[in-house]
Amino acid sequence: MAAPRNNEAADPIREAADVIRPIGYQPPAAESGTGFHLSRWQIGLGVILLPVLISVWFLFTAQSVRLEFSPPADAVEISGGLRFELGGIHLLREGQYRVRASAAGHEPLDTVVVVDERPNQVHRFAFVRLPGLVTFESTPAEATVLVDGTVVGQTPTSAIEVAAGERIIRFEKSRYQATDLTATVTGMRVPETVSTTLRPDWADVTISSQPAGAEILIDDVSTAKTTPATVEVLSGEREIRLKLPGHRGHRQRILVAAEEQVTLPRVTLQQADGLLNIVTQPRGAGVTLNGQFQGETPLEVAVRSGTRYRIQLFKAGYEAAEQSVTVQSGQAADVNVTLQRQMGDIVVTAEPAEAQLYVNGTLAGDANRTLRLPTTAQRLEIRLDGYAGYSTEITPRNGLTQEVRVRLLTLAEARLAALKPRTRTAQNQELVLVKPGPFTMGASRRQPGRRANETLREVQMQRFFYIGTHEVTNGQFRAFATGHDSGEFQGQDLNKDDLPVVNLSWNDAALYCNWLSGQEQLPLFYQTEFGKVTGINAQATGYRLPTEAEWAWSARQEAAEPPLVFAWGGNLPPPDRFGNFADRSAAHLVGRIIFGYNDNHIASAPPGTFTANRLGLYDMAGNVAEWTNDFYEIPGAEATVDPLGPPQGEYRVIRGSSWMHGTITDLRISFRDYGADGRQDLGFRLARFAEPN
Repeated sequence: MAAPRNNEAADPIREAADVIRPIGYQPPAAESGTGFHLSRWQIGLGVILLPVLISVWFLFTAQSVRLEFSPPADAVEISGGLRFELGGIHLLREGQYRVRASAAGHEPLDTVVVVDERPNQVHRFAFVRLPGLVTFESTPAEATVLVDGTVVGQTPTSAIEVAAGERIIRFEKSRYQATDLTATVTGMRVPETVSTTLRPDWADVTISSQPAGAEILIDDVSTAKTTPATVEVLSGEREIRLKLPGHRGHRQRILVAAEEQVTLPRVTLQQADGLLNIVTQPRGAGVTLNGQFQGETPLEVAVRSGTRYRIQLFKAGYEAAEQSVTVQSGQAADVNVTLQRQMGDIVVTAEPAEAQLYVNGTLAGDANRTLRLPTTAQRLEIRLDGYAGYSTEITPRNGLTQEVRVRLLTLAEARLAALKPRTRTAQNQELVLVKPGPFTMGASRRQPGRRANETLREVQMQRFFYIGTHEVTNGQFRAFATGHDSGEFQGQDLNKDDLPVVNLSWNDAALYCNWLSGQEQLPLFYQTEFGKVTGINAQATGYRLPTEAEWAWSARQEAAEPPLVFAWGGNLPPPDRFGNFADRSAAHLVGRIIFGYNDNHIASAPPGTFTANRLGLYDMAGNVAEWTNDFYEIPGAEATVDPLGPPQGEYRVIRGSSWMHGTITDLRISFRDYGADGRQDLGFRLARFAEPN
């Protein structure tokens, strides 16, 4: 408020007007209807338009998919996402869907369909017919029946479930010829009968002698018949023997075919001055008479009466035996000898001490013991749960002591020992066996140059695998794709046969792996449809790209603790000519180089130019970056076992530095990149599992 001038009197009214005084205030009541509100017709319109908009969005983003079944399905159920069917055509968005279908007389179908970005897709399925109900009969009965090599019973059988389709049926019965039939089983629970008449597997052989009445033996087994007689002789080479008291025995070998009628010439039996019947336990001992070999026991020998004969008997693993005998005129003498085994000592020493010893399949007790065994071949086995067994065959020696020392291998050691340390492809590419284990993938957040996708995580590697020592070259890849051109980069030729193949997509690299598997008839790892990889067979041992975990294990320096940051150590720059990186010669081609470093190659170099790592792998750092098998994702920190990567994705993981790389980020072992299409510094190397899972 202004002060009054000196010559003016104070004006009380004016003075009061200049004073600001508070007054009472009450805000107005809020008016109904203020703010944003939808009317009923707007809400109704929204309810109508929302399904329309969703439908339009679905129609523009869905693919047309037709499912074809052979035979036609009676019922089909699809689950897994939004779908719409119109006239047998299904509208489905990209992703995985579970398909369940059924058809009368067939096994239910339950599978997964992957819908990709292709328009107008067709997925075909074939139902498997239910087994048929087959009864098997034969004349004569009691024949053993085999279906595709597996015994299913004896004739006549009850109704047996047999898989539909063409089957090989075999009937077997002693003394009859085996019969093979090819039968087409209808399946679908349809009753059927398969029958056959078996043909004899013997010949009818008529045998006579002079004088008659001689006992007939076939392969030293009596037929209970005497000459003359017709006997059934099984097909093949057989020995016929005739015995008549007071006469020399007769032996004759014949070859007969099934269902033949054979009449042998009459045999004239010579009256014997004396006979020796020599029998040993066991049979099969060699016999000499006065130093002349006569045959094997049991044996009948005609001799002169009144003459002394020295009989010597011998058999492997037994002590030789000797007897002297004289036969009187017109008499027969029996010589029965039990041969004594020869024995030798075997000292067995085994680790672990608790291992068990088996001799010829029979448990002998703890493995650490001394055995006294006959001097014939003996099979020794040493077993212990959790270890690979050991088996050997040894022949003890009479009067000598032999020693067997064994250290059982653990199952892991035995697995490794059974696998070749190196293998080669049909193109002579070398792969080395890798025995992995637990390790840490990724990089610490404190590591300079670390990227956000290098999550630290524990990985347990259990499956042995092979990995290529060299990157695949242009020449090797062009055996599969003759027209491939790796091109050039700013005047640097990348297309020579001995340079690593580049400018190819992940899909092309995977198809090459399948092609190479086909050259060696290995099970294909990649499942394909119309030239595009649609899935994998994790059991297959065919060629493939290394998994990211396999690549990381193979590239790291396992002996270093903590793990190395770079393939050569913990600091930049690398030693000269350690690998093919962005060196000073490439300064005019790439943006960032390693100052002061020289590797003598401006662009890519022939694989194997530089020193291999501890596994014998070349260019795991430098030369070209490499495709791996895995779909790309930023991994979580949870531990994994033998990871194959995410089940689906848009991009694939790329590992390793190249001739274009020169920064601390991309030179590190843990550096991860991703892509789907080729580039001028990106190639691949081969891998495969050493054994099925």
